[in-house]
Amino acid sequence: MSLMFSGIGVSRGIAIGEAWLLRRDRVDVGTRTLEKGEIAGEVRRLKRALKTARGSLLATRENIPEDAPSDVGAFIETHMLMLDDELLSTRPIEILKTESINAEAALEQQREELARVFGSMDDSYLATRIDDVNHVIDAVLRALAGKADAEPAPGGHQWKGRVVVADDLTPADTIAMKNHGVAGFITETGGQLSHSAILARSLGIPAIVGVQDVSRYLRSGETLTLDGANGLVLAEPTDEILADFRARRKEAKRRQKELGALTDTEAVTRDGVALTLSANIEIEDDLKALRRVNAAGVGLYRTEFLYMNRDTVPDEQEHFRVYTKVVRALKGASLTIRTADLGADKGHGATAGAGSRGGVARNPAMGLRGIRLCLSDTSLFVPQLRAILRASAKGPVRILLPMLTTIGEVRQSLALIEQVKGALADDGLEFDAKVPVGAMIEVPAAAIVASRFARELDFLSIGTNDLIQYSLAIDRVDDQVNYLYDPLHPAVLDLIRMTIDAGREAGIPVSLCGEMAGDPRYVRLLLGLGLTDFSMPPNLLLEVKRTLIESRRSTLRKQALAMLEADSPEEQQALLERINAASRA
Repeated sequence: MSLMFSGIGVSRGIAIGEAWLLRRDRVDVGTRTLEKGEIAGEVRRLKRALKTARGSLLATRENIPEDAPSDVGAFIETHMLMLDDELLSTRPIEILKTESINAEAALEQQREELARVFGSMDDSYLATRIDDVNHVIDAVLRALAGKADAEPAPGGHQWKGRVVVADDLTPADTIAMKNHGVAGFITETGGQLSHSAILARSLGIPAIVGVQDVSRYLRSGETLTLDGANGLVLAEPTDEILADFRARRKEAKRRQKELGALTDTEAVTRDGVALTLSANIEIEDDLKALRRVNAAGVGLYRTEFLYMNRDTVPDEQEHFRVYTKVVRALKGASLTIRTADLGADKGHGATAGAGSRGGVARNPAMGLRGIRLCLSDTSLFVPQLRAILRASAKGPVRILLPMLTTIGEVRQSLALIEQVKGALADDGLEFDAKVPVGAMIEVPAAAIVASRFARELDFLSIGTNDLIQYSLAIDRVDDQVNYLYDPLHPAVLDLIRMTIDAGREAGIPVSLCGEMAGDPRYVRLLLGLGLTDFSMPPNLLLEVKRTLIESRRSTLRKQALAMLEADSPEEQQALLERINAASRA
């Protein structure tokens, strides 16, 4: 009998293969009180385990495919930095010595403390990095138990062509899957922003996460079909269903091969509407991927990573060096730099005291973050603004301000930028006096008053990830409520439309840089609502490009507006299917 399971589709594609249930023996962590003479030996044991875990990561890094996207290596580097950080390299040893407890118990105590810190973060991406902390600590625990050699999991003949089913996966697992030709994977935990989801998208592995308790109902060796776009898994499908999935997989592979031919194709719809397709980047290595797909420029450069895994705030010169390198690499293409979207309660060593009012915010999602933090502590903000403005002398740069809510914040930010320009002029430093300044529209209040923002600013950029969460009052990385995360909710679509209309009426550009911009299911809808400027991860750009250049905006307008009036999810899905069937109408 066939069984169907649903989860969160995080990496598109069709997979067919035998199930491989990946089960790991959990390390039993108990607390043992040490005698005074045992402490030094236990410290040495913990240090050896840390070294062993680091060695395993180094070995994994050596096995990363040469053609793998940059964020694959970035995850491994992040884990290595975590091992080197005093929060894991020093703090557990201090706990061990102070409380005279064994290494495993000290690590668990530190895990609980870090879980509290990450749990208070308002940024969804950063909050899910507790997964990385857990993987690193688990690796050290396995080393303590003498099980380090169990990582990475089985490879080669055991994984080739199979669908891996696991509670969760480490970056080492995911990289091993790519190397050994796994067909796809399913995890019981995770969300759109979990490390396994991000790596699956980067590596092109069909994947579904959040399929709770799925391993209880599956057996290794039974046939599975996986639909990564719709988040559906079918166990022991009928011959008819299997034939259908094979046909869909063959067609998907054929279309994937065609994408490469679109690299130099002009981004214009079938009825002549010009499009701007830009890339979101976080680290310099992302520029390689951007060039491979011939993106129009960088629509969102996240700068938060400059502040992470360090104890000091980056100074003006460090900002300037990084931005200048990116500007030069773009060779005249535009670079949109989002100013630091940090929160005082996020626990980064570099910003732990910045703007702090003492303690962790009771509701950090509504707290001192983004532009609020930067305006409350200009010592954090001004060096970055100076660096961005100086970099604007080297090529086209735009400044994007996150988390704006009020016109007062807009005017205060613009006034500060003018002050910084004056100071740079006094110092005899070059900059673009007309550098465009824009707002991230991610707070519902900002979308509602977008027309007022548009009168004050040079461009708007819609951040749908946070806009959806704030509009629907849900945390999409919370397994208990992430089913409510709905980009098609009429309120969300109306806020997007209002922002696009505000930009058009004011004669300024409006882009969208959230995940919706990189999802072919939604881009025709966005085009119908009037959006022509999309920014997304580089590896998604060609598929979005294909979808849009096969479309006619003139045929999508009426259907897109009808989506705003839809009263039920069923009606919405029917309308969305019509929109996505209108590619050549």
